[in-house]
Amino acid sequence: MPIKIPNELPATNVLTAENIFVMTETRAITQDIRPLQILLLNLMPTKVDTETQLARVLGNTPLQIELELIAPSGHVSKNTSQAHMLAFYKTFDEVCERTFDGLVITGAPVELMEFEEVDYWPELCRIMEWSKTHVHSTLHICWGAQAGLYYHYGIPKRVLEKKLFGVFEHTVEDPNFILFRGFDDTFWVPHSRNTTVDRADIEAVPALKVLASSREAGVYAVKTDQGRQVFLMGHAEYDRDTLRREYMRDLAAGVDIQIPQHYFPGDDPSRKPRMNWRSCAHLLYANWLNYCVYQTAPYDIRDIERGIRTDS
Repeated sequence: MPIKIPNELPATNVLTAENIFVMTETRAITQDIRPLQILLLNLMPTKVDTETQLARVLGNTPLQIELELIAPSGHVSKNTSQAHMLAFYKTFDEVCERTFDGLVITGAPVELMEFEEVDYWPELCRIMEWSKTHVHSTLHICWGAQAGLYYHYGIPKRVLEKKLFGVFEHTVEDPNFILFRGFDDTFWVPHSRNTTVDRADIEAVPALKVLASSREAGVYAVKTDQGRQVFLMGHAEYDRDTLRREYMRDLAAGVDIQIPQHYFPGDDPSRKPRMNWRSCAHLLYANWLNYCVYQTAPYDIRDIERGIRTDS
């Protein structure tokens, strides 16, 4: 089944060329199907890239998805045109009266700032509080995961001695939980961050459970009961070239940046990066959509606000 995205969104042509079934709004209105309503809060600076990456993994399932895009209302994007933002993005105030099957909160390049110093932090807190009553399952990614753990559970982020940058091997710790159904014992995920969350802090919160971790990268996946909140510390949705572009950008800017670990064959930046995380990315997002969202979300989306689940 397709992912429904706004007419003329740049991701449409890219995903169609990759044989991802995309349906525009114009075609979707002719179908009598209740698609999953997924809200994407895009905090990344390269918004078009992030839209495409997440639409790719969300659209590769038998479920019909209707994707709605929002961004912080008081924050001006420096890397995305205002025309694009006006054409495809709404503000939180425009959607806050609605309920959604799923919410995805992306990472953001503000990790070295205190949470309260981020200009859109009050709005993000408002969205995260709203999600507890208006969203069936929320998926937090990278900085978004650290922000969610801090807001909901008071868990602090901690600055690393050096940037965690590369693709790292992870181990599934709880294979019985549905988020990692079908996974091998180990899998690979890209990371690009300067901060982390300590495992001991997570395990001190009874409501949280660690699902997967890495010897080099630390905790990767955390959940609350039944997956109403899921926190992912890495970027399984990244393209093959994402870390390479970041590396070349920082080199050009004179930043003291290390070569991404376990990424270029022979650590040679002139060679095509090795991509060994695509299958786990598609399976991870398919599992989240199927088991944490679709299987337990009520048919009447208004029941989400009433706290009704199909497994309750």
